[in-house]
Amino acid sequence: MTREYPNRPLVGIGIAVLRPGEVLLIKRGRAPAIGSWSLPGGAQRVGETAEDAARRELAEETGLIVGDLHLAGHVDSIHRDADARIQYHYTILDFCALWTQGEARADGDAAEVAWAPLQALGSFQLWEPVLRIISLAEGILHLVPSARGQ
Repeated sequence: MTREYPNRPLVGIGIAVLRPGEVLLIKRGRAPAIGSWSLPGGAQRVGETAEDAARRELAEETGLIVGDLHLAGHVDSIHRDADARIQYHYTILDFCALWTQGEARADGDAAEVAWAPLQALGSFQLWEPVLRIISLAEGILHLVPSARGQ
């Protein structure tokens, strides 16, 4: 099945990596949403568990490895073309984890990486569902939710 104009939804995987006061973001280097900031992630492969996909995508895009993963939530990402045909359709399972060590670097599908301050996420123009997942991750990982300066 192709990613563009699929005949059924594809499974996407995302991962919110948090450290005190910050979340790891990547700038997407390919469609859909090329050039926008988001969580690291990508498509799950056949025969790969969702958690293994999250770890692989995080390592490929940022070079980071994390410990325990927790399911934070899901997002339906449906993109239509100019004729209203569904060009991309992903059901995204988003995990979260705490950063433990290492320096993030952009690689793979990521054009850039950034540790974004939780109080300044507005400057990254994130998609509303990404903000929701980050908020859920804060609660799951027992970080104090912050007032977002948006």
